[in-house]
Amino acid sequence: MVLETWSEVLAASFQELWFGIMGFLPKLMLSIIILIAGWVIAVTLDKGVARVIRIFKVDKALQSLDVEKYLEKGGFRLDSGAFIGGLVKWFFTIAFLVAALDVLGLTQVNVFLQQIIAYLPSVIVAAFILVAAALIANAAYRIVIGSARGADLPSSGLLAGIAKWSIWIFAILAALYQLGIAGPLIQTIFTGFVAMVVIAGGLAFGLGGKDAAARYLEKLKQDISSH
Repeated sequence: MVLETWSEVLAASFQELWFGIMGFLPKLMLSIIILIAGWVIAVTLDKGVARVIRIFKVDKALQSLDVEKYLEKGGFRLDSGAFIGGLVKWFFTIAFLVAALDVLGLTQVNVFLQQIIAYLPSVIVAAFILVAAALIANAAYRIVIGSARGADLPSSGLLAGIAKWSIWIFAILAALYQLGIAGPLIQTIFTGFVAMVVIAGGLAFGLGGKDAAARYLEKLKQDISSH
């Protein structure tokens, strides 16, 4: 009688274990499929983003700021395409990992990963802000220095430098604000920097442009006199 009871208990236990395994296997297979699909998508996007960044030659713009030299001192290689592509890859990898763990019912791990996912877009946006700044700052430098030289302004280099570094500092402040680092302090610094740039730009244009303005006025006076 006791043996029959024990055999029934063991049979029921093994049956429950078997049903548990059979119920878990489809979830495990689905989570593996989600992970594989997520990894393929993440790697594809990584390569695509890196290729686009390299097409725009962002690294050349960063090299003009000696960024490569500082990175090499730290043992890193300048490759903005690989960096931003890596951020995109890990964002989608973690997103699909959250979906896979959710299928398995591992909610506690998901809470932590969801916090990472919530912050990663801010990091990606901040990185794109800096990449855009590299392109815009270089273009602004060439445009301003070309226009200033065309107008015979002696302070063309200063004006171009102000334009270039203003864009960079705006971008850095915007990136820090996007990352949520000292938001109120960044706003205060941003306001002060805008005022400083306006004053510096006015002084540079005033000091460098007075000779050019005098020549234009003299030419205008001669044209009026000739008529």
